Amino acid sequence: MDLTAATQISATGLKAQSLRMRVIAENLANSDSIARTAGGDPYRRKMVVFRPTHMDGGGDGVEVQSVVRDRTAFERSYQPGSPAADARGYVLKANVNGLVEAADMRSAQRSYEANVNAIEAARAMTLRTIDLIK
Repeated sequence: MDLTAATQISATGLKAQSLRMRVIAENLANSDSIARTAGGDPYRRKMVVFRPTHMDGGGDGVEVQSVVRDRTAFERSYQPGSPAADARGYVLKANVNGLVEAADMRSAQRSYEANVNAIEAARAMTLRTIDLIK
C-alpha cells in the first residue's frame, strides 16, 4: 500500500468520525426534550453505523452505512400538569444518556485525531522522501 492510499483510507475515517460527532452533538442538544403532544414520543437518540469500503489503492476504508434511531425505551416522568403528559400523567423523555454520549464523543474524537496523525505522518514521509531525492 502506498502513502496515497493510506492517506485516502484515513480521509474516509475523518469523514465518518466527523458525521458521528455531529450526530452525538445533536443527541446532546436534544437530551432534555419531551414529547410535543400528549402521549407523543420525544426525540429518539441516533447512532451512526459504519461499514468497510474497499479502496482502489489497497486496504479498506470506512463509510457511513446509515444513521439509525436507538430503540431503547424512553424514560418516564410523572408530571400531570404538563401538556405533554399522557392520560395517566406521565411524560416521556428522550432516551439520551449524557454519559454514554460523552464516552461516544471521546471515542470519536480519539479516532478522528488518530486519522489526522496518520495523514500527517504520511505527508511527512512524502516530504522527507522528496528531500532525499533532491
